[in-house]
Amino acid sequence: MQAAGGSFDEEEYSLRKRLPPRLPLRANDVYVSERTHFKAQESKCQRLLDSGNEVIIHGLGKAVNRAINLALQLQAKGTGTVQLAVQTSSVELTDDLIPETDDGEARTSSRNNSAVHIRVFRSSDKNKGDEKQQKVEPMDQVNPPTSLKS
Repeated sequence: MQAAGGSFDEEEYSLRKRLPPRLPLRANDVYVSERTHFKAQESKCQRLLDSGNEVIIHGLGKAVNRAINLALQLQAKGTGTVQLAVQTSSVELTDDLIPETDDGEARTSSRNNSAVHIRVFRSSDKNKGDEKQQKVEPMDQVNPPTSLKS
């Protein structure tokens, strides 16, 4: 692993991962993790979708596959009335390198991790085209997507 300023020896330093940055939690946001039971996450999303016609599912790193699976399950249960809008991003994460000896100096290391943001919403026939164009707000604005220039 590379730290800010070079590599580190695992015998001299211990790695402590910081929590990822989060946006303020809105009522219809669901942050998916690998530790929470899938059926519990699914029922929470279904309740939010039924009450507000929209839920935004966020998945980071290893939880990206679970977030996608959760959104697809909600879409399948919606029998044609539920649509998805997907956005991907990269989130910068920071780790602390704690020295094991008194002589060492504490350092930090940064890395990028993949994230997915899925807007699950009920569609209506009159504004079906308009809703497809709306964007999902990303989890973190540290590394916004760059546009390609021709």
